[in-house]
Amino acid sequence: MDTKTIKINRRSANITEGKSRAPNRSMYYGMGYEESDFGKPMIGVANGHSTITPCNSGLQKLSDAAVAAIEAAGGNAQIFGTPTISDGMAMGTEGMKYSLVSREVISDCIETCVQGQWMDGVVVVGGCDKNMPGGMMGMLRANVPAIYVYGGTILPGYYKDQELNIVSVFEAVGQNAAGNMSDEDLKQIEQRAIPGTGSCGGMYTANTMSSAFEALGLSLPYSSTMANPHDEKMNSAQESARVLIEAVKKDIKPRDIVTKEALENAVAVIMATGGSTNAVLHFLAIAHAAGVDWTIDDFERVRRKVPVLCDLKPSGKYLAVDLHKAGGIPQVMKILLKAGLLHGDCLTITGKTIAETLKDIPDAPRADQDVIRPIDKPMYAEGHLAILKGNLSPEGAVAKITGLKNPVITGPARVFDDEQSALKAILDGKIVAGDVMVLRYLGPKGGPGMPEMLAPTGALIGAGLGESVGLITDGRFSGGTWGMVVGHVAPEAAAGGNIAFVHEGDSITIDARQLLLQLNVDDAELAKRKVGWKAPLPRYVRGVQAKFAFNASSASKGAVLDDF
Repeated sequence: MDTKTIKINRRSANITEGKSRAPNRSMYYGMGYEESDFGKPMIGVANGHSTITPCNSGLQKLSDAAVAAIEAAGGNAQIFGTPTISDGMAMGTEGMKYSLVSREVISDCIETCVQGQWMDGVVVVGGCDKNMPGGMMGMLRANVPAIYVYGGTILPGYYKDQELNIVSVFEAVGQNAAGNMSDEDLKQIEQRAIPGTGSCGGMYTANTMSSAFEALGLSLPYSSTMANPHDEKMNSAQESARVLIEAVKKDIKPRDIVTKEALENAVAVIMATGGSTNAVLHFLAIAHAAGVDWTIDDFERVRRKVPVLCDLKPSGKYLAVDLHKAGGIPQVMKILLKAGLLHGDCLTITGKTIAETLKDIPDAPRADQDVIRPIDKPMYAEGHLAILKGNLSPEGAVAKITGLKNPVITGPARVFDDEQSALKAILDGKIVAGDVMVLRYLGPKGGPGMPEMLAPTGALIGAGLGESVGLITDGRFSGGTWGMVVGHVAPEAAAGGNIAFVHEGDSITIDARQLLLQLNVDDAELAKRKVGWKAPLPRYVRGVQAKFAFNASSASKGAVLDDF
């Protein structure tokens, strides 16, 4: 380790300064440190491994690989844990309300351990949806050299020669309830959809965020679409640790990398790959942690100029493993760069710029695949994540508008103040074509925790109503959701947003062409309905849910807890 490195590693150096530091050294000796170790950088490994979910049950081998590589490169690895909530397993239950809360808990864990233990750098290893933004927010808050190691995607399951993934199960429930699938077929799909470790396989939230992190410059090229069971994922974890040690020497920090231009690159890749609606919420929060001026309207600005290039689930045909075989995120980025839709001068954690990283990638995708389209033959000419506004969402709402035959619907409101009654209405056949379902009091404060609505949207698809029934909510959607659905409606019902004053049978218009979400009730009538309204009593008065509900900002600002 050269003298420049030791000088930069002031966190390690502080342990050795002065007699008052002797007790600190003793604690390290108790863990097996030797005298020479105090000149090495102290590198945290934020390990998201758990047996809670397949997304995270394959992370230990990656953390172990990172630790070995850190030590081989001359660093000291300091391992600490971060929690996770499985969205797929909690979906439709009260536990789903803890999902977004876990994003904040994870970011708090990383910031607390890195700063509290005065680490020189950190490798964050995560898998499930909220591991991703939570890890990135923690990295940005701590702002020491950092790299994200994604746990990797899952491999597809199979039944009757059909590829399966987690969304297959939710849609099968709807098909079964509609009488279009046998109980035995449903059982077989449930048992075969998840064949092993890794995060949900389509361009759902985890793979969307991993792809965006690669575009952001804080994960290694190709790492975002690797499968967890494959050896290349472990090799990438080792290389990530080696790259981080070099970043410590060069003092490259996350906030040096996450600029407004870098955020535009990440959002361009989200649009090009057909990524999750959750990316809007999470990148608002990431920008906030980075101290970058980025608003919900910036997503719409990027959307209008970036085409959808990839044919990926949930609205397309392919999975993340297919994208990897077709050239991965570097191929998508090179197409965008060549078209002038990326900022090539943005820095990455390797010390190279985006343009330098992509210089050997072909300008056009291979002709022997159709996962990634050429720039002149895109899936859609504009991006798919639209920001809708109107009297129901003056701060904005998020809709995934691709894959729809008719992106406009006007129909009667079917109003529900909780997810369970809405799901029951679908399964009981009480929702019909032309209805617009309104699921409210499910926002950051009202839920609390802004739960995802994959159970009702999956049931709609399974019942054959995905194209003909609208659904709006102040809650969120799974990355696996598609259809005529609009989420993140802001202001939310619990904050007195107009979604709270929708009555059963009111006419509502969802118009993705005009970016409009409108309650067709005049202002005078709305004003009457608001008279005497009071916010409902909080569902939780103690613990993390109560703290989240009290502090959470609007979804239009990322539902962050420190927007003071």
